[in-house]
Amino acid sequence: MGGIRLPDELGERARGVLAGRVDPVPARDAATVALLRAGRPGGVQVYLLRRKATMAFAAGAYVFPGGSVDPRDTDQAVAWAGPSPAYWSRAFGASEAVARGLVCAAVRETFEESGVLLAGPGPDSVVADTTGDDWEADRLALIDRSLALADFLAKRGLVLRADLLKPWAHWITPRVEPKRFDTRFFAAVLPEGQRTRDVGGEADQVTWQRPAEAIELARQGEIFLMPPTHRTLSELAAHPDVASVLAAEREIVTIMPEVVEVDGEFRLVAP
Repeated sequence: MGGIRLPDELGERARGVLAGRVDPVPARDAATVALLRAGRPGGVQVYLLRRKATMAFAAGAYVFPGGSVDPRDTDQAVAWAGPSPAYWSRAFGASEAVARGLVCAAVRETFEESGVLLAGPGPDSVVADTTGDDWEADRLALIDRSLALADFLAKRGLVLRADLLKPWAHWITPRVEPKRFDTRFFAAVLPEGQRTRDVGGEADQVTWQRPAEAIELARQGEIFLMPPTHRTLSELAAHPDVASVLAAEREIVTIMPEVVEVDGEFRLVAP
């Protein structure tokens, strides 16, 4: 039987959900970004964070930057350049309000978790450096929600660059999980001049990795990848360079892994 065996502590909950005795929790809108750069000497590298072992969701997993949509991410005041919320609504099968929130969350979470900011002074420019103490203060204020994305961009005279994001995938956490997310995946390229840094927070380790190498490390048991991350890395590994990733035709199909019981054992199976 394929799939991933569920931890024993999820077994009873899975049995209750499958039998209709336990209601699934609602899935929260979330965004995650596969941040890419050209490999050395060639190919593609992707930025991965290892979530702390103490985290309630995906503890110890290597993931892309991302997180839940903040209600303020849908603020119409966010300065915006690039494809409109209507475009993202069609790409992800969401309302325009949700689509706006997803794009803003993607930009905000990428900055919070990598220090990379997909924004610039105008629609054709991008911030060149975000490593100063003042940037760090703003990043921490975004994390603790004392600063909203719209206010952060406004005070610095910046516009969000939606054109630097590419819609990639849509995954929903299985019904049996106690924490669930309705996550849209994006791809983006590290802007010229910017660099990632170890920013701490929910992660205890960060790395740039070739997608195929990350998959091999997971196969060897060296790192843990959740199915959406593994699938996305597999798709990225098929591309010879960053330009190929950006040029790829993507049809966004919603994927929600299902849980099946075989001989008293629960397994997670993705289509």
